[in-house]
Amino acid sequence: MALLTLFKSFFTQFEGLRRLHFNSAIYLTPSAITFSLSIIWLLASCQANVIAQIPERKQTLDYDWKFRLGDVSEAKDADFDDSDWRELNLPHDWSIEGKIAADNSMGNDGGYFPAGIGWYRKTFVVPNESEGDLISIYFEGVYMNSEVFINGLSLGIHPYGYTSFSYDLTPYINYGGENVIAVRVDNSEQKNSRWYSGSGIYRHVWLQVTDPVHLAQWGVTITTPEVSPDRASVAISSLIKNETKKQGKLTVETILYGDSGIQVGTGKSTIKIAANTEIEVAQSITIEDPKLWSPEAPNLYTARVHILNKKGDLIDESIETFGVRSIKISAEEGFVLNGKSIILNGGCVHHDNGCLGAAAYDRAEERKVELLKAAGYNAVRTAHNPPSEAFLDFCDRLGLLVVDESFDGWRESKTTHDYSKYFDEWWKKDVQSMVLRDRNHPSIIMWSVGNEIIERLKPEAVETMTKLKKAVYECDTTRAVTSAMTSWNQGWDVFDPLMDAHDVCGYNYMLHEAEKDHERDPDRIIFQSESYPKDAFWVWDMSQKHKYVIGDFVWTAIDYLGESGIGRYHYSWEPGGQHWEKDFYPNHGAYCGDIDLVGWRKPISHYRSLLWNDEEKLYMAVKEPNPKDGEIHVTWWGVWPTWESWTWPGREGDTMEVEVYSKYPAVRLYQDGALVGEELTGKEQEFKATFAVPYSEGMIKAVAVENGEERETVKMKTAGKATGISLKADRKVIKANAQDLAFVTVEIVDQDGNVQPNAENLLEFSINGPGIIAGVDNANLSDSDPYVAKSRKAWKGRALVVIRSTREEGDIVLTVTSQELPESRIKISSGLVE
Repeated sequence: MALLTLFKSFFTQFEGLRRLHFNSAIYLTPSAITFSLSIIWLLASCQANVIAQIPERKQTLDYDWKFRLGDVSEAKDADFDDSDWRELNLPHDWSIEGKIAADNSMGNDGGYFPAGIGWYRKTFVVPNESEGDLISIYFEGVYMNSEVFINGLSLGIHPYGYTSFSYDLTPYINYGGENVIAVRVDNSEQKNSRWYSGSGIYRHVWLQVTDPVHLAQWGVTITTPEVSPDRASVAISSLIKNETKKQGKLTVETILYGDSGIQVGTGKSTIKIAANTEIEVAQSITIEDPKLWSPEAPNLYTARVHILNKKGDLIDESIETFGVRSIKISAEEGFVLNGKSIILNGGCVHHDNGCLGAAAYDRAEERKVELLKAAGYNAVRTAHNPPSEAFLDFCDRLGLLVVDESFDGWRESKTTHDYSKYFDEWWKKDVQSMVLRDRNHPSIIMWSVGNEIIERLKPEAVETMTKLKKAVYECDTTRAVTSAMTSWNQGWDVFDPLMDAHDVCGYNYMLHEAEKDHERDPDRIIFQSESYPKDAFWVWDMSQKHKYVIGDFVWTAIDYLGESGIGRYHYSWEPGGQHWEKDFYPNHGAYCGDIDLVGWRKPISHYRSLLWNDEEKLYMAVKEPNPKDGEIHVTWWGVWPTWESWTWPGREGDTMEVEVYSKYPAVRLYQDGALVGEELTGKEQEFKATFAVPYSEGMIKAVAVENGEERETVKMKTAGKATGISLKADRKVIKANAQDLAFVTVEIVDQDGNVQPNAENLLEFSINGPGIIAGVDNANLSDSDPYVAKSRKAWKGRALVVIRSTREEGDIVLTVTSQELPESRIKISSGLVE
């Protein structure tokens, strides 16, 4: 056992092998180390009776890839020399590493980032003893037009950059020797997206190993058809494949576990399966006193589905997480979750992670969900593509309802090289890929199959929508199917036939038609799938008044790269116009989010949360005054620039507008202890009061008033001269797996620790220890400095540094310096994964 323990400890240094079982069918060889397979298998044979488990069904392939930007056709060959290629780990987005430039092919839609063609190569070893198993490779997402090769042979091309796919490697494996996976990624045809897409293998990659008799890819479906506080029925459907020439007798055993690991139910079925066929096995298990899933209480269960052969040996296993919950949607009752009416307070999000680009690190996806929850949202729309698996996992765990969306368009294009080129051949594969992959997530409440479809006036659009809905229903009948519609001055009633093909109708900026539509079609269920941020109160009020309006999704919840200039405000001396009318370089992103790219909640975020929730009841901010020599102009998706600042040098004596958002009946505003005034803040006032105050250095204070008594208080103080750099990490301990992240907020502060909101210091970053700087940001979308860099200017007194771990343990020390300010340091501990 001591030898076994030593052997296992040695392997834990490599994340991809850390959960290796000694009767496993596959071993990957890290590029930096050569292991003797004979020793491995000798140890395995000595200890084979110790671990009675099947091989690791799903093994990470994220580590030790080679990468080259540019087209190298010979790179597909197994014997190609890639020794001078860059070494990296996945996920990877090469576009975010490039320079933002006006002449880059992505243009304004893609944020002026570079695109192009890139190659990835990965070498691994499969021992002779693995022959007889089925081996496949699974990509969670590659943008875009990926062609995958194994040992020089093409496995296929997958055009769409957002759906997951896999290839069978079994016939092509070189057992006992090296195998080479090569991936050509072609994002050179531009423009192909209306937002920043990223480029490369930007999500996880897995090697899958199964017995020839096995559960199919995405083959386990779990639903909860009957739910009550006392009991719930759980329906499990398992699709089993027999890829042998012999009939088999199998036992399908399903065990359900609660969040504490306690077994809560079991089911067992014995079946016969013919050679080279597949069979679906249905089971029903009852859970007594179930803990229901909801945004407030995201309780989860685990199902372990075991496939045993006639000897009782375990030959395959699938582990699925699910939630017990019921959903009903009607025009009469609205959206009902677990018997309780809920109004969707949602936000649309794109898939990028700011300075990390499209790279879908698990921690970045988790943080995105955390930011949405902290901002008061209970729902998210994944505009306009399926998200990463990790994002949905965290929506399940943290409690966020999801509208899972497949496409931005169908047959008619919005950009020259977008998905319309592939729609006719790929639409069914891609929409079913989304549904099959995601259907066990309790967070998902609707499937969306399109957005602002160009051909919506044509009769064929109804036919296409009908086909899409049918394709979804072939995979899942438990959720409604929707898409997001708009008018663009083409009329509205004319879309009734297309609306009738929807289960729920998404209105992009068309909620003002809802009352009239309800008179004409009282059974229509409506949600505003996109709304202008400035309409927050009106949209909230419409959702409160009408059951058939089940909620709203603002465009957007979080700022994003690309669609450059949407949501911007500008001054008189800057170019005017809406984002689609012209290029506004160096502006390279969307400023319409409630949350900016460093994670700071804008005042509109606090106002929206205050409308929809009771956790936040008082907030104060100051509207930026017009310049003395000009005016501020706000575009359609923008709101007036408003800041948590009482620091306005040069504006002494000028009248400032102080906005106070309040769920209390009234508020009072004090300036330097003197009462400025009292204003009502009820629904008639849209829970908002504005005070005109002459600016002078000092303090302003808003106080909530209820029944004549002062309650809650918020304050704002003039910041002094910048004297220091404050560093705050979201986490002080991360995993040494080359993928975990720490987000460090950098603030320029005065001697009292107040943020100096006008500071724009150039900040220099350095790392000591087993970590790297994965990205830097400041939320200023007109700052075209690189996102992958070791310096960044502060904006509004803030910046962000994202630290990524390596596969080594130790303390990571980030040092931040700036001229005329003392350096600041923060320590992050990185440890091995348990």
